[in-house]
Amino acid sequence: MGAVRKVVSYLGLSGVDHYDEGYDDDEHYEDEYVPATERAARRWRANVDSSRIVMVQPLKYNDAPLIGQHFRDGQTVIMDVTGMSMPEATRMVDFAAGLAFGCEGRIERIAERVFLLAPAHVEIETT
Repeated sequence: MGAVRKVVSYLGLSGVDHYDEGYDDDEHYEDEYVPATERAARRWRANVDSSRIVMVQPLKYNDAPLIGQHFRDGQTVIMDVTGMSMPEATRMVDFAAGLAFGCEGRIERIAERVFLLAPAHVEIETT
């Protein structure tokens, strides 16, 4: 018997049982499995009137949380960045694009420096 096995045996670790049996409530969790995309869609599902459209004219990047809050609440947001400098406007549009992607929504340019952020449940038609 090797030195390591003697130490393991002395410490009482050699007779460790390995459990191959499942838990009693395995079926409970298997029935509730929901893909990550569905869980995300439930999380961002609208809890307010989806016909409401919010117009936001941010003047600085610090106004981004206001846009994020409206969008996460399920409201369609029109974001007009004409009053911002070009670097800050670019940063705000990058934020809005990430927000829309993360919440499975859409962002569309509707005019020069004006963007529409639509949640996943809002349908956009272009002609």
